[in-house]
Amino acid sequence: MKIFVESLDKGIWDAIENGHFIPKFEKDGSSIKKPWSQWTDAENKKAKFDCIAENIITSALNSDEFFKISQCASAKEIWDTLEVTHEGTNDVKRARKHILIQEYEMFRMLKGESIAEVQKRFTHIINHLMSLGKTFDKEELNIKIFKYLDRSWQTKVTAISQSKDLTSLTTTSLFGKLREHELEMNILNVQESEDKHVRNIALKAAKHKNEQDSSDESEEENFSLLSKKFSKFLKRNRNKESNKERYENKKTSDFNSNNYTSFGCGEQGHIKSDCPNKEGKEKKSSNKEKKGK
Repeated sequence: MKIFVESLDKGIWDAIENGHFIPKFEKDGSSIKKPWSQWTDAENKKAKFDCIAENIITSALNSDEFFKISQCASAKEIWDTLEVTHEGTNDVKRARKHILIQEYEMFRMLKGESIAEVQKRFTHIINHLMSLGKTFDKEELNIKIFKYLDRSWQTKVTAISQSKDLTSLTTTSLFGKLREHELEMNILNVQESEDKHVRNIALKAAKHKNEQDSSDESEEENFSLLSKKFSKFLKRNRNKESNKERYENKKTSDFNSNNYTSFGCGEQGHIKSDCPNKEGKEKKSSNKEKKGK
């Protein structure tokens, strides 16, 4: 508001800040309000600044705000009423000032916060404190900014501290250098991320190839093992058949009557059950039994 009003005429802002001008003249040692008809052109112009200021302020207000100042008689009275309404009394201002000072002292860079976001929060606190009468020098603000940055910024902080005069460096210039460094770091991080992504793709491709080769080798091993088992199975079956034939041949050979001696007659070439002399011996033995009787 002040910038806009002063761009029109500094006398208008003077009327808002110090009150409207009323032409007077001295009579008998006292100041008396001069009749309007006796005003000079200069006095008339200066007094008119208050009307212009009232018009500017009321034109910027909505209906609710206008009702709060509708009974005010001058631009200064309007301005003071609005100031108390939105900023509070002096006691309220002091309380707000103490709160903002505490925020200033406890100010820290949040995790994942960019320099632009930090600058916005920091500038907001400083501007409010300055509007409440708090003063800062450049070096104090610059040192405070360095303190709230996290450890990842210490290299840049050291470089700026050694190369720049903190007593003449503005906070805007300091934040500009920090944002420049942040941009460079973001570019490097993007490049590293892309390189890492490419390496991951190459690693996955190599891993997939190794898994495929391993799978092929595993299939070959399984096929070879299956072939070996099948060969052993065939060989085992052939051995069983061969052993069976040898057993049957041996059995036939072992039970060949030509290889045995008969217990009946004592002759070779047959067994007792096939003995040709069996019937004759049985008859002789039966005759001996009968004679014995």
